[in-house]
Amino acid sequence: MEVTEDPELQPLLFSLFLSMYLVTILGNLLIILAVITDSHLHTAMYFLLSNLSFTDISLSTTTIPKMLLNIQTQNQSITHTGCLTQVCLVLVFAGEEICLLAVTAYDRYVSICHPLRYPVIISIRLCCLLTLLSLFISIVDALVQSLLVLQLSFCTDVEIPLFFCEVVQVIKLACSDALINTILTYFASGILGAIPLFGIIFSYAQIVSSVLRMPAAGRKHKAFSTCGSHLSVVSLFYGTSFGVYISSAFTDSSRITAVASLMYTVVPQMMNPFIYSLRNRDMKGALRKLIASCSSSGERQCSPGPGPVPKRFCLCLGVVHPDEEV
Repeated sequence: MEVTEDPELQPLLFSLFLSMYLVTILGNLLIILAVITDSHLHTAMYFLLSNLSFTDISLSTTTIPKMLLNIQTQNQSITHTGCLTQVCLVLVFAGEEICLLAVTAYDRYVSICHPLRYPVIISIRLCCLLTLLSLFISIVDALVQSLLVLQLSFCTDVEIPLFFCEVVQVIKLACSDALINTILTYFASGILGAIPLFGIIFSYAQIVSSVLRMPAAGRKHKAFSTCGSHLSVVSLFYGTSFGVYISSAFTDSSRITAVASLMYTVVPQMMNPFIYSLRNRDMKGALRKLIASCSSSGERQCSPGPGPVPKRFCLCLGVVHPDEEV
């Protein structure tokens, strides 16, 4: 797997990707913890959001740690088994994210177009079923495509022009005839990508039509702001995903393809927590409560007993609280 051939850039890339990975993990974990700890967020929409955050963590963990290890050891190799495992896991979590984005679009459609029926139509039980269905579909798709790749034969010392094993690039490196694999892979990817995308477009078409019929400008603004975060995430994920396939189909530049794959598997997962937390008042409130609760817990643990004690420090989510001497 190719990351960079310039040894002078490797420490910089290692620090950059490690920082992005830590931000992704911390941001999405905070979203999950906020949803779990705040009873006001125990709703269908935030249940789907927490599952989306978990998928973002899983997708990033599938690709970035191996890349960091390659940079650190200055060894860009990956075993055949490791590559196929990474192909399968990327397909699972990328497919699940696509399906979850479609499910959350349906949730927004019902909440805006049928607000009175929303508690009846959208329930935690339905969201659990849709989440499990999304996972099942993505696992079946990943297994089918991975088994097709497993049938191929490869020459020794092949080079993947990405920092992780991506199914289309792996098929291109096969020494045996891969025409059937290419057709079936693009067909399966097209079906899994097109159907959820059609559902998202249909949901937002209905949302826009419903919002434009609203008489009050304030209600229009509230409705559009409700969908703004989700629409930003959809645009970021689908935009970078199309960038990967377009760049791989129309350019032979490995550097352009690698940058496109980075945008697809790293940047959306890192940006999603910021998009949802900065544009969502309830989420910002839950995060403030979570951090305040942790801070107060740290202060209680560090509260001094009777008598003089030395100055100490409490660490909680990276916040330092110095205790005053008594």
